[in-house]
Amino acid sequence: MAGMKISFIGAGRVAHHLAKALSPKHQIVDVYSRSGASAQALADQVAARVVTSAEDLNPEIDIAIIAVSDQAIEAVVGDIGVYLRNVCLVHTSGSTAMQVLSAVHDRVGVFYPLQTFSFESVIDWSNTPLLIEAQYPADEKQLLQLAQQMSQRVYVYSSEQRLSLHLAAVFACNFSNYCFDMAQQIVDAQQVDFSLLHPLMLETAKKATQHPPHSVQTGPAKRGDQNILNLHQSLLHDAARQDLQQVYALLSQQIQQREQ
Repeated sequence: MAGMKISFIGAGRVAHHLAKALSPKHQIVDVYSRSGASAQALADQVAARVVTSAEDLNPEIDIAIIAVSDQAIEAVVGDIGVYLRNVCLVHTSGSTAMQVLSAVHDRVGVFYPLQTFSFESVIDWSNTPLLIEAQYPADEKQLLQLAQQMSQRVYVYSSEQRLSLHLAAVFACNFSNYCFDMAQQIVDAQQVDFSLLHPLMLETAKKATQHPPHSVQTGPAKRGDQNILNLHQSLLHDAARQDLQQVYALLSQQIQQREQ
């Protein structure tokens, strides 16, 4: 596959990592952002041009990757589409239907990395699932080739399928991380070293990726140990943590109902 000409719309975390991953084999032409500082920082790393006005975007490109917040996608497409009429516009969102793009632009698609991003993280792209969708077969083929250069795990999924994965990812990633945070709050209140829980956390994640999570569920709710459940609720009550009491009760109830 010959190198492609790609522009990025947005200069946040997703754009930062994708542009750096693509730049060795492809030309990053423009980085468009209303925040000139963030765009300049990214452009400097991938030898691209900074653009702060949509009318200055170079239309002689193959793909424009829209990496902005979900709520901004529709407005951004409206801004740039008129200047990139013949370009395939793709967004990187897990929760936004492709139809948000196709309602106002002809050649559209999705290039969604199922991954959590922070500026300081190092992404293992070879094992990161990339979910592809396109309005036209030719664009789908192009996006597939692009994705397969980066990852061994590339899938063509519909917007509905992708949304289900995005929802599941909130449970698997965001909510589980908040459970870790709640655990740290509990031990911090008693001056107990949170790192003592690290082996347990890692083993739990390991088992959940090697077996169906339901089959490896453990704990007092799974066992139906009401004495321990009551003790834990009492500890949270005494600590004036009604918020954690409610979470504990709900999750315990859900675990027990899953067993029925």
